[in-house]
Amino acid sequence: QVQLVESGGGLVQPGGSLRLSCAASGFTFSSYRVGWYRQAPGQQRELVAVITSADNTNYLDSVKGRFTISRDNAKNTMFLQMNALKPEDTGLYYCYARTVAPPYVYYWGQGTQVIVSS
Repeated sequence: QVQLVESGGGLVQPGGSLRLSCAASGFTFSSYRVGWYRQAPGQQRELVAVITSADNTNYLDSVKGRFTISRDNAKNTMFLQMNALKPEDTGLYYCYARTVAPPYVYYWGQGTQVIVSS
């Protein structure tokens, strides 16, 4: 059974840090492109960061220099280190995994809430 389980969300003050984790099981994690989306209330979901099976990364412009995505294939886990958090980073953060070639297959986590507020 495929599972993606996020953890690490919470309430943090502006300027603070959080580290999100996503534990995967039920598929060959190391061969998948994985990443994080977020969705703020009343807004569309946006892709925050992605890391390929070759460890190439890409980021949403507004988080570049503040967020770092990484993966540990030995532990089937991905991470999102978020520093210098801003109120606009508030949202529900989802991890996902996608096959590297068509037909694309997506797996999704349930999400973890991040609230940046003083």
